[in-house]
Amino acid sequence: MYLTYNYKLYSRCDRNKYLHRDIDAFAGVYNHFIALHKRYYRMFGKYPSKFRLMRHLSKLKKTTRFARWCLLPSQALQNVIERIDFGYQKFFAKDNKRPPTFRSRFRYLSYTLKQAGYKFLDSNKVRIGKRVFRYHKSRDFDAETVKTATIIRDRVGDLWLCVVAKAEGIKQDIAKTGKTAGFDFGLKTYLTASDNTQIQSPLFFSRNSRKVKAANRNLSCKQKGSNNRQRARKDLARVYRRVACQRKEYHWWLAHQLCKQYDILCFEKLNIKAMKQLWGRKVSDLGFSDFLDILKHVAQKTGKKVVQLNQWLPTSKTCSACGTVKDDLELRERTFRCGCGFVIARDLNAAINIHRWGHPPMEEAT
Repeated sequence: MYLTYNYKLYSRCDRNKYLHRDIDAFAGVYNHFIALHKRYYRMFGKYPSKFRLMRHLSKLKKTTRFARWCLLPSQALQNVIERIDFGYQKFFAKDNKRPPTFRSRFRYLSYTLKQAGYKFLDSNKVRIGKRVFRYHKSRDFDAETVKTATIIRDRVGDLWLCVVAKAEGIKQDIAKTGKTAGFDFGLKTYLTASDNTQIQSPLFFSRNSRKVKAANRNLSCKQKGSNNRQRARKDLARVYRRVACQRKEYHWWLAHQLCKQYDILCFEKLNIKAMKQLWGRKVSDLGFSDFLDILKHVAQKTGKKVVQLNQWLPTSKTCSACGTVKDDLELRERTFRCGCGFVIARDLNAAINIHRWGHPPMEEAT
């Protein structure tokens, strides 16, 4: 099993400018092959394979015009072609609405080193190319099992080192509690458990909305192309980064709390993209998809289990007492009233059904 470790490079290092320069150079390589893809399709009506483009890359590096590409890591150059090919594959599979397109050097933010181009030294130092950089080493990892190392530049301009290394002995079994529960996701109440436990979300973006508005107003007042506008843009990016970090930290904390309390956690798959079109920013502020990814990782790490049900199951429309499906239930009805006389909160009713279908009792399972 491999894990990704994120470390921030020292900001006051004068050598960071060379990493910024390399990222800008890889942006030029990316745009060149995007143009090559489009030109090839216009001429032949099909897309070139990544292996054909890699052979073409080797020929371009021998020319005078693209001789500067020889200064860049060869495997990182190949990874640029792999990224483009991966984007087209997702477009053909209809996972993305649009194919890969051109990016400015401000929007191209990373490059990946595979087996060569880097070496981890003692303490918190890493050699990238011919230069040594220092990073904030908050966690240890096995340097001998490193698979890839990615240099990422965020919107603020800070540089991060993302290391994919093999994780050994990370499983930390927590004492079994014997408890299982189903959880229903909601906009007003973040999670409603089948045992009537309600978990509220802090809504970090809403709490920081004043800071976001102030930073946006400050940015709009600056002249385009000026240094003051660049500083204002970075201030706005810092606010957004702070909100994202707060939300992510809360998700990690909540995932650990749920795994300590329950052995099996049942959830319903949701169409988050459709929910964003209906309710917009609040769904993004809750970050339910990111929370589920974190919860699955923590559950695997602690020996717990996460079960996800089909999104088309009528969890909200089915009576948890008699099993009758109420097809005319509207979204605005927050209280479920069944013909059998059973009255219950809509979210709690859905959570009970999710728990029952995701982890049925032994007598029902047999």
